[in-house]
Order: sequence, then structure tokens, then C-alpha cells
Amino acid sequence: MIRTVRTKNGWVRGIEAADPRITAFKGIPFAAPPVGKNRWRAPVPCRDWEGVRDAFRFAPIAVQDTPGLGDDIYCREWHVDPGIAMDEDCLYLNVWTGAKDAGEKQPVLVWFYGGALQWGYPAEMEFDGERLARRGIVVVTVNYRINVFGFFAHPQITKEQPDAPANFGSLDQQAGIRWVVENIAAFGGDPQNITIAGQSAGGGSVLSQMTCPANGGLFQKAVVMSGMIRSPYGERSVGLPVPMEEAEENGQRFLEFLGVSGLEEARKLDAFFIRDRYAEYAKEHPRMFVAQDGIFCVGDPLALLAKGKHVDVPMMAGNTADEFLNSICAGSQKERRRKAEEIFGEDAERFLQFAEIAGAPMDGSVGTVSGIECTVKSLFLQKKKAGSKQDAYYYRFDADIPGFDAPGTFHSVDLWFFFETLAKCWRPFVGRHYDLARQMCNYWANFIKTGDPNGKDADGSEMPKWLPYTEGTPCEMVFTGQGARPCCKGESEWKRFLMDAVQKQLQQ
Repeated sequence: MIRTVRTKNGWVRGIEAADPRITAFKGIPFAAPPVGKNRWRAPVPCRDWEGVRDAFRFAPIAVQDTPGLGDDIYCREWHVDPGIAMDEDCLYLNVWTGAKDAGEKQPVLVWFYGGALQWGYPAEMEFDGERLARRGIVVVTVNYRINVFGFFAHPQITKEQPDAPANFGSLDQQAGIRWVVENIAAFGGDPQNITIAGQSAGGGSVLSQMTCPANGGLFQKAVVMSGMIRSPYGERSVGLPVPMEEAEENGQRFLEFLGVSGLEEARKLDAFFIRDRYAEYAKEHPRMFVAQDGIFCVGDPLALLAKGKHVDVPMMAGNTADEFLNSICAGSQKERRRKAEEIFGEDAERFLQFAEIAGAPMDGSVGTVSGIECTVKSLFLQKKKAGSKQDAYYYRFDADIPGFDAPGTFHSVDLWFFFETLAKCWRPFVGRHYDLARQMCNYWANFIKTGDPNGKDADGSEMPKWLPYTEGTPCEMVFTGQGARPCCKGESEWKRFLMDAVQKQLQQ
């Protein structure tokens, strides 16, 4: 087993995982602390260190609202520790490896956590990389700046730092990938076989990295879980980059809210004071997200993918059955027609016909559908038409989830299964849930290795065949409480209508 590794900045010593055949290296610095003069700047290289650095514990999480306060579903699931260490000095990553020597060239996963770019951290217990590492994957989880520390913009920054005026959290992720390319061979990983993956805002971050012009060649595969968030009904969608001018105006308002005269004064303020003021500010003002700075972010990532302007690699993407469902139109028949005409234009009558066929009452709600599912499937077809030569695999997670709260397949619940970490959860999962988690983790590991999720289960039997999603074979993999179930029956007219609506949005 590899227990001690020399990185480009110095030696690190890992610790045996629960399975002693796996070594975990926690809290490895990949950039200098983003504090003081480095606050709201692109990450810069960290200093070399002497001796051997113990990498036994997770580093502090990025500054954010204190986790574990309250009784919402995420505080029950994994944000359970209000005392978790937190610091602005947060640019560290973690590595799990089962390699016995540095020459094994195992495939590599680089993981970005979700949390709306406002919250989250690699130390969340569902992100334990041990089970993937047992399948011959070197797992890397990357911390990055979030909220006002990661996505603040201001005219003064744009003037003084024209090469990196915004999106510091995204640049942290990019620096993490580059660190992996430069260092992962020493951990037994293959720097030429890297998969970037993430869920929710982490999935959106994968899209951002795929469509950054500077990222060609840094990674070879991509996984986007619950991250392609668009509404087929034309509503403003999550994940659209903020125009730079708008982001700068928001930053100006925030500095006024802080009561400081400029950037230099703001960089001297205590990080937790800024955090708390940002929480107050966000009650009445927009939060801070990825900005279209023309350098890292050159447009809407989904629109760029649809037009073939991206790093072209094999993709896996999907959603849970219950998350981000969209519906239209509550109200009278007249109001429904008005809204349909506003959204669908000349296709409004066709939409209303589908609604009538569905038998929905005209004074109720109609057309409940997963915006993520429509977006993923539409985008996969558009990518092919734009010239992509890579396969794309769609999944839907639709297993029964036990618990007193009867949560359904809520946003993020599939993470317990993909990482095969159900045993850490309080929910009363039973054997078939563990069987499903094993299958899902197998499919994911196979995709990370080869770009194809298919292969054998633990008993040597072939798992159900998962075909790419294409116009000719509109196949999906449905993860149910009774196991993986492939489906290739195609889309209904209603679903295709909404997929076409997404396509028109992305082609505008």
C-alpha cells in the first residue's frame, strides 16, 4: 500500500481507511491560503514544506453558514456537525487510493460537491471515497471557495485583475484538476484518465469546466448528476451565468452594505463578519454565483454544449425522479392559454392539446415533468447533431427511500448510492437498497475507467446493459428499489414536445 507520497510541494503521509488496503490522504494543500491580499483573487501556488506532512484529517471547510443547525432534510442527512472546523484557509483536497505502487496508473475521479455554490464541503460523510477506491479508482475530492468568497465581483477587481476578475471558486476547481494532472501519478493514478464529476452545483461546475476554453486536455470524461437544471416551461432557470455587469453591481451594493469604501478595506475584514453580513444581505439581494466574465465563463454552459463548444468527452448525466419538477398552469382556462402563448408562442395550441389529452382539469396544474430529464436528453441529442463523437448515458434514480419523513427521491439522495455509503446514513435501508448501491457504484466505476458503464457485478454476472442515449436508441437506465432496469421504449409525444422546447431555449 502507498502510505507516503512526494507531491510537487513536499511529502505527505496518509492513513489507512476502514479497509486497510486503502490509504486516505486528507487535507493536502493545492493552493496558497486565499486570505488577506489573496482574498478574491485566482488561486496561487502553495509554498513547499519541509519534512513529511501528516494528511490524516480533513482540512477546514470553506466559510459558510454553520452546518447542522435546524431540522431540514439536509441537516438530518449529512450536515450534522455544527462544530465542524471552518476557515477561509480552505484550499485543500483529499485522495483515496488502493494502489500498491506509483506505477499502477489507475483511473482517477475528481469530485466537486454541491450546495448551490453557497454551502457544502468534501468532508460530507456521503463523499467517502473508499468504496470506489476498492474498485480500482483513485478518488480526489476538491474543496473550493463558495458564496461571497468564491463568486464576488466588483469593478475594481475587474480593473486590477483583468485576467481573473471573477469566479474564484471555479478557478479553485480548475487548480484542483491541474494539481491532479501534475501529482496523481505518485498516488498510483493515471493523469491521462481523469473523470470530473459533481452533483447539483457540483454538476453545474462540471459543465462550467467543460465549457472553459482553457481546459482542453485536462480531463477525459465527465459526470453531471442533477446539474443540468432548465425548465421546459421558459421560467428563469438555475445555473445561468450572471452577466458580468450585473455581478459587479451586486458586488458594489454588497460593499456598501458592509460599510467599507473599497476593496482594500474589504480584504482586511474578518471572514466570519463578511459571512454573517452576506447572510443578511442575501435576504433581500441576489446571492453570488458564476459570472460571465469572458475568460473562464464565456456563456451559458448548456447552450455552449448544445452548440458543440466544449471539451468533447464521454458523459453520464441524470436526475432523481422527484427533484425540480415543473408544472403549468394554475388558473383559469384563459390564464392558462395566455401563459402558454407567452412561453410556447406558435406551439401554444399544441401544448394545450397535450394538456387536454392528459385529462388535466383546466383550473388546476398540468404538465408535471422533470426539467432536468428533458434538459439532459435534449442536450445529448443536440451535442450529437453539433458533431460530438462521444457517447452519453442517461439515468434516472427512482428507488423507494425509507424514513419517517417519507422523502421520496429528493434532490441529492442518490449520492448515498453512487458512493455506496448507505451504512453511514440513519435511514433504515435494507438489503435490496445495498444491492442497488453496489450496482450503481459499479456502473459509475466502469464509466470512470473506460467511458462505458457496462460490466460485471460482484458475483461475476453481467449487469443489465446500459446503452447510450441517442436519437435511434433513446435508452435510459432506471435505478429502482428492485435494481437497475434499462428502458429503450422511447419518449412520448408530450416528452418530445418539452425536449424540443428546451432545445429552442438553448439555441437562442
